[in-house]
Amino acid sequence: MAALHRNLIAGEWVEGVSVSRNVNPSNTGDIVGEYAQADAVQTDAAIAAARSAFPRWSRTTPQERHDLLARVSAEIFARRDELGRLLAREEGKTLPEAVGEVARAGQIFDFFAGEALRIPGETFASVRPNVGVEATREAVGVIGVIAPWNFPIAIPAWKIAPALAYGNTVVFKPADLVPGSAHALAEIIDRAGAPEGVFNLVMGRGSVVGEAMLASKAVDAVTFTGSVATGRRVAAACAGAMRKFQLEMGGKNPLVVLADADIPGAVECAVNGAYFSTGQRCTASSRLIVEETIYRRFAEALTARMQKLVVDDALAAGTHIGPVVDGSQLDQDLAYVAIGRSEGAKLALGGERLERAAPGFYMAPALFLDADNAMRIAREEIFGPVAAMIPARDYDDALAIANDTSFGLCAGICTASLKHATHFKRNAEAGMVMVNLPTAGVDYHAPFGGRKGSSLGPREQGRYAAEFYTTVKTAYTLA
Repeated sequence: MAALHRNLIAGEWVEGVSVSRNVNPSNTGDIVGEYAQADAVQTDAAIAAARSAFPRWSRTTPQERHDLLARVSAEIFARRDELGRLLAREEGKTLPEAVGEVARAGQIFDFFAGEALRIPGETFASVRPNVGVEATREAVGVIGVIAPWNFPIAIPAWKIAPALAYGNTVVFKPADLVPGSAHALAEIIDRAGAPEGVFNLVMGRGSVVGEAMLASKAVDAVTFTGSVATGRRVAAACAGAMRKFQLEMGGKNPLVVLADADIPGAVECAVNGAYFSTGQRCTASSRLIVEETIYRRFAEALTARMQKLVVDDALAAGTHIGPVVDGSQLDQDLAYVAIGRSEGAKLALGGERLERAAPGFYMAPALFLDADNAMRIAREEIFGPVAAMIPARDYDDALAIANDTSFGLCAGICTASLKHATHFKRNAEAGMVMVNLPTAGVDYHAPFGGRKGSSLGPREQGRYAAEFYTTVKTAYTLA
């Protein structure tokens, strides 16, 4: 019988009201572990613990907060291979990708350990004589963290690390599909010496734990990454409570390939962006917008490259693409393949369920040709290894197609033209732009976020995180 992994509430590891089984999508016969499920009462207890811990924690020295985060970072790095294996086993991304994600979590905690020592402030010359003016940043309070399943340690890290660095306390609800990485991170934070109630882990369903978090008047801010539908629910609840919120949601990211692009390089950008991590990235290149004069040549080169991709167990050596995260997501991906066919797009490759040595949720990466930007496969986020190639007459047409979406997270262009690259960076309606790079793949110290239906609220990551996790106080002093 697998050991039960408990919730962390007020410094104590406690059982939940029920138990969930964490299933390996590469091998559904492999149970990663059993994890406690919290209810609304336990969630409220975690929030109360965070509220009680806030006054002292928010007034600790920057050195104390630095040292805690530095210890967390050091253990993550020391255990990156072990934690990467756990991540690959529960989420399905390949082992090299998983180890890389763990390392990124370590880098994030290391970065914000430094930021704890660099909390900015300003002084101003008053327009009145003998008056001094200063602006300082202070912690917001209790932060509710609601994280997704596709990056089960990196995204929690880039929410939790700045929250703690700036003196906030945390109640963390991980995605129900991937409690393993979240629990391991919670153990590390607890072992690093987080005081009682400063960091709390409550695992469970969003409809229970998440709703309790949104209903609580003791939560001062909520940071959420997930679906657009749930993001709207979070926004409505937070607006009604006059509470700060930050949303990172979907994407339908374009990769524009112009006629002057280096074809092999553009193919690698497309394959990486569209299919690595099984296409389960909000920054994935799901629309490949290619200039007509090279459309067929690029399609041939891309399909040839895709045929070399190995879809298999996430832990197996040589695997390029692991399984889809679970059966529900696989059904959704396959349904979109059927939709694309019914809309008249040509399925050039893939799109079928695959069988491997062990039972799992495997799918052949799908490429549609001759798609139109009005098709559902070009407008709705699929969140799987499915991409649609759309022809464009020229650069101006490609830019118009790229911007014709309700999303605005990331946009990419492959070109040898400095003129077009510069124009695209300025005119792409997205929060992030990539030139001759995959749309997926960002640095941990730079701001992350989008526009339109992709994001709402301050940016995540880097020094920009201070905008969400702190509030500004202006103080006047008569000399």
